[in-house]
Amino acid sequence: MERNVALIAVFAALIAALGLMPNLMLASGVPITAQSLGVMLCGTVLGAKRGALAVLLFVALVALGLPLLAGGRGGLGVFASPTAGFIIGFPIAAFAAGVVMEQTRQLPVGLAAGIAAALGGILVLYILGVSGFMLVLNKSLVEALVILIWYIPGDLIKAALAGFITAGLARARPASVLSRR
Repeated sequence: MERNVALIAVFAALIAALGLMPNLMLASGVPITAQSLGVMLCGTVLGAKRGALAVLLFVALVALGLPLLAGGRGGLGVFASPTAGFIIGFPIAAFAAGVVMEQTRQLPVGLAAGIAAALGGILVLYILGVSGFMLVLNKSLVEALVILIWYIPGDLIKAALAGFITAGLARARPASVLSRR
């Protein structure tokens, strides 16, 4: 139990730390950031439940006002911004990545983690993120996709990185990839 709590806190801190990396704020109001890589890793390493809890902890801290999002953003106002759907989707994306990881035990860890990160951290996250973007900015689906499609190549790179990092962790410390136990 204590180990789970510690891992959840460490991975929430990882997402926060990835927000410190320089980000690019585009005209769309959605920054290019490394935090979605942290969300992917929560699912691929911790599994569905623990991964979602780690991201929920991060989102709760943001809601309380801690400036943990890329660019030092935090507080309830971020839930009314163009990124609201992405922020709300973070825990669901981590959960989905964890479920995929847990269901693909027959595949090599790196491949399974890459697929899980792409399905959870891109597909699921974009469904929620694009929906929120459309609502906040009053855009149509086509308008939102035209703006947000440019983020996909970077997110595919992050999914590949999540696969490599999870595979490396599995080689170095197999017991630490909880999504495979």
